Amino acid sequence: MIVIIDYGMGNLKSVRNALNYLGIENKISDDYDEIRKADALILPGVGAFPDAMDTIEKLGLDKVIKEETEKGKYLLGICLGMQLLFEKGYEGLERTGLGLIKGNIVKMKDDREKNVKIPHIGWNNLKYNRKDILFRNIDEGKYVYYVHSYFAQSYNDEDLVAYSEYGENKIPGIVRRNNIIGAQFHPEKSGTVGLDILKNFGELIK
Repeated sequence: MIVIIDYGMGNLKSVRNALNYLGIENKISDDYDEIRKADALILPGVGAFPDAMDTIEKLGLDKVIKEETEKGKYLLGICLGMQLLFEKGYEGLERTGLGLIKGNIVKMKDDREKNVKIPHIGWNNLKYNRKDILFRNIDEGKYVYYVHSYFAQSYNDEDLVAYSEYGENKIPGIVRRNNIIGAQFHPEKSGTVGLDILKNFGELIK
């Protein structure tokens, strides 16, 4: 059972629909007991980093997420959910994140002359930094769907699994620190490639 954590700022239904399509048992919940009983967790997110962390802390979800991941439970953060895994975010103001992965979230650089516009919306191909079971049976260069203006920097290179390039921005597409995984793109909106990544994530808990 995968619990999709509900804190009011995520594409919950689209993630759930993707898991349902794959036949992966899942539930949307903000209940501590459900989160503790889950085999794995997904933290989605759309919106601003400070608002999301304020809400997560108000609900006490930060503590239960940290408790469960410290036990080795798999956690997949998607889009804003991925960004929250890092130490700090600088979206309007400096805000502490969950601190599960080293690094900070900062605004991407645009380049109007080269048609590099922020936010970064659309399809971009993935390049591999290292091998990982999440990309089993997925060739390098496949396209995934992004919607974001901020990205991770100052991370450990060994945590970087795959990345995309957008102008001078090297975007961490997938990061992983042991059982903590983040996807900056939306796997639930990335066609068969995204579904394969979610399927491989589901295989981790079997």
